[in-house]
Amino acid sequence: MPSIMYIDFVRGTPLFVQILLFYYGIPGLIFGITGDPFRVDPILAGIAVCSINSGAYNAEIIRAGIKSVDRGQMEAARSLGMTEGQAMKEVVMPQAVRLIIPPLGNEFIALLKDSSLLAIISVHELAKNGMLYVSKTFAAFPTYISVAFVYLALTMGISRILGYIERRLGVSDRSE
Repeated sequence: MPSIMYIDFVRGTPLFVQILLFYYGIPGLIFGITGDPFRVDPILAGIAVCSINSGAYNAEIIRAGIKSVDRGQMEAARSLGMTEGQAMKEVVMPQAVRLIIPPLGNEFIALLKDSSLLAIISVHELAKNGMLYVSKTFAAFPTYISVAFVYLALTMGISRILGYIERRLGVSDRSE
């Protein structure tokens, strides 16, 4: 039950709000609102929020992958004398892994792009550095188009690696 509440809360609220809640809201709640509020390290807060957010999505991806393996696979393995753990490890999970690789890859790419939201709490990632550069040079378009192309290059590289893994596992029939 707590895991369902966690997954529903995380999937039902925007990452932006989660970042603000984790960075400003929870420390304020725990330590009280004062003139000099307790500061959480922005990088640690960013890692924690992105991990919590991605963990909820990954849990659902893995759950769906396991559920999508035909129930008869578990029954057949059990009828061969395997324990439930052995059947899960030897029969169900190898089939589920092939099914969950593509959505896990998509989640990883989404997490990379969502990291730009951490600029709101002053994490110096790519988007924040672009914002700082624009504030010095006022060259908004060339800076942000460059940031976009860096994100594009990163996501395309990851997509190619994931495509290779999918082909090696026989998951995808893409012929890139």
